[in-house]
Amino acid sequence: MSLLSIKNVTMKFGGLTAVRDVSFEVGPTDLIAVIGPNGAGKTTLFNTITGIYTPTEGSVTLDGSPINTKKASDITKLGIARTFQNIRLFNNLSVIDNLKIARHTRIQYSFFDGIFKTKKYKVEEAAIIEESIRLLKLFGLEDKKDLLAKNLPYGAQRKLEMARALATKPKLLLLDEPAAGMNPTETKELSNLIHFIREEFKIAIILIEHDMNLVMQIAEKIFVLDYGNLIASGSAKEVQSNPKVIEAYLGAEIDVEAH
Repeated sequence: MSLLSIKNVTMKFGGLTAVRDVSFEVGPTDLIAVIGPNGAGKTTLFNTITGIYTPTEGSVTLDGSPINTKKASDITKLGIARTFQNIRLFNNLSVIDNLKIARHTRIQYSFFDGIFKTKKYKVEEAAIIEESIRLLKLFGLEDKKDLLAKNLPYGAQRKLEMARALATKPKLLLLDEPAAGMNPTETKELSNLIHFIREEFKIAIILIEHDMNLVMQIAEKIFVLDYGNLIASGSAKEVQSNPKVIEAYLGAEIDVEAH
């Protein structure tokens, strides 16, 4: 059974169709890339999966249950977390507080437990701190736990955003251009980190990415969007040689037989 199922999803904004009749499935530990030229509808697709937008048509299901009409906060609780193309940290909070806030999506204690600092509150808060420190260790950020998030170097901010997403305990992690602004060394580290996350947390990952070297190295399956349409899907080798993909990226028809 698929973890995530997207069926005939269309997203319209007035007269503009940003995503048109897109369908695909994601398994429980798949590592998938969604690629396409700027304006292809990639981030819009992410926004329909995570509840920022409600699809105009079609359905999105997680573990067989529809989620396309649910609020973003409820979808997070059901097991989908994401990062953003432009990093969105709580800049004026500490590194560890960024994780603790995310982890509070799973709290069991009540409002009154929090007010009166009951035993249940203290036990659960201690567990949240322990889990947050464990995540920081995995990402090499433990020694920066008390720094303000805005004072981290760019690469470390990217790591923190991924750690914060994982703090919500997702089944599916969506990464929106995680390599944006990274140098080749950082991108190589990112490649290893994405593999590590999938293996360590046993989750599925979908990434949007423009760095084709990164995509071709790590993605088991690639979906290609162009003007909101799903024009190709398959392995890296299949996608690289697809004439529709070549045309979408180069802007001209290619005589494949001549090459």
